[in-house]
Amino acid sequence: MRIEEFIDEDFSGVISISENGANVYRKAFGYADLPNKVANQVDTKFATASAGKVFVAVAILQLIEQSRLSFDRYIGDILNFDLKNIDPHITVGQFLNHTSGIPDYFDESIMKNYDELWIDYPNYKIRTSSDIIPLFIHKPMIYPAGEKFQYNNSGFVVLGLIIESITGLPFDVYLRENVFIPCNMLDTGYYELDRLPAQCANAYVYDHSRQEFYSNIYSVDVKGTGAGGAFTTVMDIEKFWAGLLAGQLISKTMLKKMLTPQVKEECYGYGIWLDKKDNGTFSYHFEGCDPGVSFFSSYDRERDLQITLVSNFGCDVWKIFENISNAK
Repeated sequence: MRIEEFIDEDFSGVISISENGANVYRKAFGYADLPNKVANQVDTKFATASAGKVFVAVAILQLIEQSRLSFDRYIGDILNFDLKNIDPHITVGQFLNHTSGIPDYFDESIMKNYDELWIDYPNYKIRTSSDIIPLFIHKPMIYPAGEKFQYNNSGFVVLGLIIESITGLPFDVYLRENVFIPCNMLDTGYYELDRLPAQCANAYVYDHSRQEFYSNIYSVDVKGTGAGGAFTTVMDIEKFWAGLLAGQLISKTMLKKMLTPQVKEECYGYGIWLDKKDNGTFSYHFEGCDPGVSFFSSYDRERDLQITLVSNFGCDVWKIFENISNAK
């Protein structure tokens, strides 16, 4: 099978496929720095938007296994700031499976594009998890806690704050020490856009009116939060899957809970999406999308097939994934 037949000629990013424990395809396309024509490499670090939620979920599950948290512990018993109209009896488990009902700072029923958030609140203010609290703290609950599943960014911001409250560390420092380093993910981290380290791809958005690309530096949080924003490489993502599934980060018992449906729609576990197959089993994925950013990583345990795609031009990685997966 020729993978390139599924890839548009203007694709920019990296695609990596591993099967039966061995990498069978890995290739970079396009540019990390468009004006200077600096090419993407397979070890280029890319922004991943909401993909970082899975790292935060693993950290919370670690703290639960250490008996420093529990699934049924209330937010009001953990955080020490005024929750305003937010129900203090939302549980950690409800944040993990998106049933909290907490007001979402990026409400897709109101806003079409993520960059609309920064019209009245400059994105350069977002350098810690607590910096994003003003975007949702004064809003009412969307629905009563536990009533239904609805994907929610604020809920994972809160989980990041819970990590900080319990451990006394910034959430990204905790993730580095307890998720990334144990998996040897040395090229993964949360970086400020105005202080990016070497080998990071810039992300670009297309301006249809001017028919040119522009950088997304004014379109996204200047630094990621518990809701997402990690930079990583496709190789580090493969290391993460390996460490997670081997029980290196959480126990096999906890991993089973993470990968078991936690909502009636059977589409989500704890911090990870579940894709039900015709035979009733599941494959797993996590994903992210921001202006100029698209990311998708999937693992099918029955086929021992892992596919990771990331783009710094916001290309349609979902379509490419579907075509590759159906062809294999």
